[in-house]
Amino acid sequence: MGRNSTWKAVKKHWALYLMLFPGCLYLFINNYIPMAGLIIAFKKVNFSKGIWASPWSGLDNFKFLFQTKDAWVITRNTILYNLTFIVVNMIVGIFLAILICEIQSKIAKKLYQSMILVPFLMSMVILSYIVYALFSAENGMVNNSIMPLLGREAISWYNEPKYWPAILIVVNCWKGVGYGCLIYISTIIGIDKSLYEAAKLDGASRWKQIKHITLPGLKATIITLTLLNIGRIFYSDFGLFYQVPMNSGTLLNTINVIDTYVYRALLQLGNIGMASAAGFYQSLVGFVVVLFSNFAVKKIDADSALF
Repeated sequence: MGRNSTWKAVKKHWALYLMLFPGCLYLFINNYIPMAGLIIAFKKVNFSKGIWASPWSGLDNFKFLFQTKDAWVITRNTILYNLTFIVVNMIVGIFLAILICEIQSKIAKKLYQSMILVPFLMSMVILSYIVYALFSAENGMVNNSIMPLLGREAISWYNEPKYWPAILIVVNCWKGVGYGCLIYISTIIGIDKSLYEAAKLDGASRWKQIKHITLPGLKATIITLTLLNIGRIFYSDFGLFYQVPMNSGTLLNTINVIDTYVYRALLQLGNIGMASAAGFYQSLVGFVVVLFSNFAVKKIDADSALF
């Protein structure tokens, strides 16, 4: 009986399943088939023998990450940067989404939505040269135009590690906030307008409407996006930490994260087993963190959990 009802549902909605098929096929080819490559993390790859015939190395490839003196630094940088990115992008995204939704002109609203998404679609290579145009020691706009107005001397930005946490946070927010902002905007648009009308009749100010209607209406979206971002907390935007600082050696302790560390080690050692072990470690930890975070959310508010 169950199979018959399932088959009837498929026949009834065959057009929807047909549209779903290309996406599922893409996920299978791009996300699931490559998972067989995880075996590389446990092997000492010999290309003359091939991956499957290469000798096993056990957990030796994982020792590369944990026995190095830089293990604490790259782990700390990866976690702290990503936590900061999640919080800053969420706050700025919600703030901008509320401001854009307050605009009455439909043309202006669409214009701002498009403008805020442009940096997200921009290549990290282009972004790195924009940052360089701002902070170049000799020709940068900051040193040549802004610092003299403030009565301060020029700074060699690419040799001063203390400034780069703030620079990277701002650059990441400028590039990435547009994606989340559009999702928040779509959620705000979906909130029942009668709630705002009732609040106005009761004399609620605009701030109280945002506090008691808009923000609670965004709760499920905020939790979903946060959980998805937490799942990648051990991953970093390689271009942001490698190309934007122009791979400056003097900034290494500030900008070095797991991804850039593995890349530099791969260039020096040429051991893809170690790189695969790092990817496996990042995926496993991300999976565990998502499960734990979802469990915590479920204990607080079961309706807001992902599963």
